[in-house]
Amino acid sequence: MFEPAIEPTAGDQASLLSVQGLKVHYPVRQGWRGASAVVKAVDGVDLTLKPGECLGLVGESGCGKSSVAQALLGLVPATAGTIRLDGHEITGWARVPAMALARSAQMVFQDPMSSLNPRQTIRDILSGPLRLHGVASRAERDAQVAEMLGLVGMAPEIASRYPHEFSGGQRQRLCIARALILRPKLVICDEPVSALDVSIRAQIINLLLELKDRLGIALLLISHDLGVVEHMADRIAVMYLGRIVEEGGWRQIFTAPAHPYTQALISAIPDPMQRDRPSARLSGEIPSPLAPPAGCAFNPRCPVAVPVCRAGHCPDFTSLGADHQARCQLLEPGNSHV
Repeated sequence: MFEPAIEPTAGDQASLLSVQGLKVHYPVRQGWRGASAVVKAVDGVDLTLKPGECLGLVGESGCGKSSVAQALLGLVPATAGTIRLDGHEITGWARVPAMALARSAQMVFQDPMSSLNPRQTIRDILSGPLRLHGVASRAERDAQVAEMLGLVGMAPEIASRYPHEFSGGQRQRLCIARALILRPKLVICDEPVSALDVSIRAQIINLLLELKDRLGIALLLISHDLGVVEHMADRIAVMYLGRIVEEGGWRQIFTAPAHPYTQALISAIPDPMQRDRPSARLSGEIPSPLAPPAGCAFNPRCPVAVPVCRAGHCPDFTSLGADHQARCQLLEPGNSHV
């Protein structure tokens, strides 16, 4: 799909997406004549995603999830770090062209209505990317549009209609069709069901999972709704104030969360079955990324914080088993366990 800028290595081929040390900083000016400052929206994130896998990226609003997604698609520049997709560089001087990136990575946005052009028909919306990427034959474009509409559960006859003629769930199906029309290998879903009625959410979730298995695509699911993530994700990365604080398989995260922030997020999930889950509650607001706390960024809100948590460095990851790690001072050897 890409014209290689850097030859892929054997290690690159094992992972579809590899992110190392990603930082996204935004310079801001405080006051009319104030000094400039830096918002550290993403401050050193490592992620890997295998073909056909769904990775859930979770955390409160403002933790940097959407900035990660925008950096992966080249919509915002990475301040530091490397991003490799399908073995090819996205960041730095060797990055692939935007057109090539669009053929391998696409995005499904939170609000389907605002992400569809109200002046275009569904046929124009779905065939536009095909025309832009060199499918010159109108008959071929129409055939691919009809095929994709069928894949997302829509009748081909609706191609002549406009977005306002559909319900919210139908519009999100159309957004999924648009994201898949170029047959990408990675689809980033940024809160794909949060704007939909509860009765429709399960349909869209099941559609995404069905398409993931049928087309062999990888999904990066960005959400603050851990109920959705629990149902969809193979692995989960928990993000707080620009950093990953815990990562592991979905079963490990939901049955044995190690970081106090992860425990608080899971404890907040409404559970009509009253399953046995860790009890924890968050207090206070997420700190400003303009002035993050010293030491562990979670320490001002952590119910089990001790003086070592307020030390002048961010804790490193501690391995808790196969594919499970957390960034907490109290998990490090020699410190008291949470």
